[in-house]
Amino acid sequence: MYAPTATAADVEAKTGTGMHIWFDTGGPVGGTYNTVVYNGAKAAANDIGARITFVYSDWSPEKMIENFKKAIAAKPTGIVVMGHPGDAAYMPFIKEAREAGIRVTAVDTPLPKNQAQFHAQGFGYVGPDAYNQGVSMAKECMMRFGLEKGDRTFVWGLKRLPTRGLRATAILDVFDKEGITVDYLEISPEVDKDPSLGAPIITGYLASHPDCKAMIIDHGALTAQMENFLRTAGVTPDDIDVAGFSLSPATATSIEKGYVDLIGDAQPFLLGYFSVLQIALTEKYGFSGLSIDTGGGFVDADNLSLIAPLAKKGLR
Repeated sequence: MYAPTATAADVEAKTGTGMHIWFDTGGPVGGTYNTVVYNGAKAAANDIGARITFVYSDWSPEKMIENFKKAIAAKPTGIVVMGHPGDAAYMPFIKEAREAGIRVTAVDTPLPKNQAQFHAQGFGYVGPDAYNQGVSMAKECMMRFGLEKGDRTFVWGLKRLPTRGLRATAILDVFDKEGITVDYLEISPEVDKDPSLGAPIITGYLASHPDCKAMIIDHGALTAQMENFLRTAGVTPDDIDVAGFSLSPATATSIEKGYVDLIGDAQPFLLGYFSVLQIALTEKYGFSGLSIDTGGGFVDADNLSLIAPLAKKGLR
């Protein structure tokens, strides 16, 4: 069968031809979660013919703002941000970007006030609804793990971050309503940046709380480390139930071995892909911002065989 080759005209017809997009992956270089986001953004840029510049923020809200300022100075077509710093921190700089004609959209954590103001100019959101995802996770844990009133659980989250912290807040709200005993621990900026530092925290907690029945880890990279943490603590797969977020090859292996039992999947590849597409579609055709909820699904031992191969390819 004859397969026609692409012509110069075909290349010029690509939606993103001539566009330059700055993309903040949020985490560190090589991070388990943000690498999948990166892969989605890169795939979209290749598909639409756009040039893309990636930056890394080590999950630091302050660094995200600094990277955004640098992006404005570069005068790209558009900028994709992670919403962790919150509406108030971003607002003056997003206004500056729009005044300079730069498109902006958000992923992972919404910026509702900015989205409301700049929605018609292409400001959208791709990612999970943090609070609803937290509610779903808490209810799923209660059902699967048989959690009852008075049972002790450990929740490790990021309540301090505007909007991003709503997932942990929702988990706590549900457990509080059901009478579940919760030991909540805030993920420090140091552990947020380098998850390997979490080992002594888990070891120390379990040593002083041997009656803990379940652990919910509100952080993809920390979830990926849970097998290592539990091994260090001398915990076997049958000793405690563990739930977390964001599938990765390491997490898939932990599920296979029984160290992690449940994953809330935000499908980070889609965050990268659709946000890059959003910038290009708005710039070329004037489309307003899209809101795409990528959360809601769960991964466990029953459906892992379908998804794990995709995780190894950096797609899930």
